[in-house]
Amino acid sequence: MRFDRRLVSLALVVILLAAIGAAPSFAEQFKVGFAKRDVTPTKPTPMWGYGARKNALSKGVLDPLYAKAAVIDVGEAKLALVGLDIGRSPTPPVMAAIRKAIKEASDIELVMISGSHTHHGPVIELVDEPGKGQGVYDDAVAYVKELERNIIEAISEAADNVQDARIGWGSAQVDMNRNRHSKIEPKPLDRELSVVRFDDLSGKPIAILVNFAAHPTMLPPADLRFSAEYPGQMMNAVEAALDTNCFFMQGAQGDLSVRTTNETRGIEAFGKALADEVLKIARVIETTVPEKPSIEGMDDEFAFTSRVDLNSPIVRTLYARAFFPELVATFWDEVQDNTVRGQLTTVLVNRNLALVGGSGEFFCNHSNRLKERSRVDKTLFFGLCNGHQLYYPTIEGAAEGGYGADPTVSWVEIGAGERMMDKALINIYTILGKYDFAMPTRR
Repeated sequence: MRFDRRLVSLALVVILLAAIGAAPSFAEQFKVGFAKRDVTPTKPTPMWGYGARKNALSKGVLDPLYAKAAVIDVGEAKLALVGLDIGRSPTPPVMAAIRKAIKEASDIELVMISGSHTHHGPVIELVDEPGKGQGVYDDAVAYVKELERNIIEAISEAADNVQDARIGWGSAQVDMNRNRHSKIEPKPLDRELSVVRFDDLSGKPIAILVNFAAHPTMLPPADLRFSAEYPGQMMNAVEAALDTNCFFMQGAQGDLSVRTTNETRGIEAFGKALADEVLKIARVIETTVPEKPSIEGMDDEFAFTSRVDLNSPIVRTLYARAFFPELVATFWDEVQDNTVRGQLTTVLVNRNLALVGGSGEFFCNHSNRLKERSRVDKTLFFGLCNGHQLYYPTIEGAAEGGYGADPTVSWVEIGAGERMMDKALINIYTILGKYDFAMPTRR
């Protein structure tokens, strides 16, 4: 029997091509990397969070502040998650610079940067312009550039360090926060403590993500030392126990504060108690390699009419007196034409983990209702994410009034938070292909 060598060679090529086509591509691999940078100011700067401090400068460091970055890489798409030990996430110009840099350096288009909301971090709004920090708070202005560089470096290093990984998550209800706003019973609460565990292929943790909702305002305003507050203490304890990295992404804490007992008073005791709960969850999480890794997401911007006339000279003067003039002057750059621009980021990881970030202090029922309606395996909400426009109360919260719901610290129009959560829900279902956008046939 004779063989045609050309036909045999052609058959081998076809078989080889088929084998290559069936093999997993780089785009189908799930990879994770982690890096961090110390972002503690080295010089005295105004402190963020309490208006009563005015422009008082910091006096030393109680514990360091960090920017911690995890990059999830599936080849065709990448996501950067950054937990920041600062009162808020970066301003729009800094966010734009970060996005541009990480796109150019690491081809990352999706980023979620969440400030922990510690009230013992630095002011990061001041800029190098007359009346907005220049010549008066030059150290604080310089710090903002350092912060920007450190965040970019942390994300870039994490992207360079990605390795094949596994993922898993778990959560528990913990009685460690309270509603500080509502007088109506039962008070809204989101007591979910969520943990996402990223492991290498051997099962050793690469990083632990913790998501919880409560104001880090345990230290007194008179203490002018920098501190990562209870989230910092929690992360330290988790890292020591698991010999890994831990980062914190704040939840919908607009109306929530910590709930302490005699045993958990103080940032060390509360942080350790929260870490104990995190460890209970983390140690029983079973991580797996995703069968079909994917990252899909989108960013949305909203234009809300302010409830306060921010163009009024009288209003501007009152805010300048409540805080300090240079800080308040920078606010107006973000609210041109009496418009407050909310930022929403919606991401699905492997089509079963939904991550939603909103740029402000959202009341907890926004998160509760999103989780109830999203219908994916797990949904996490990150507050103070990719920007900060003060408080987003629920409609009923605004009707009840009080701090966090009144126009003085909640500029967005009534229903702004609901609109953003509805859009996040539509985004999730759109990504999952749940909608038929074809036009109906006329009969």
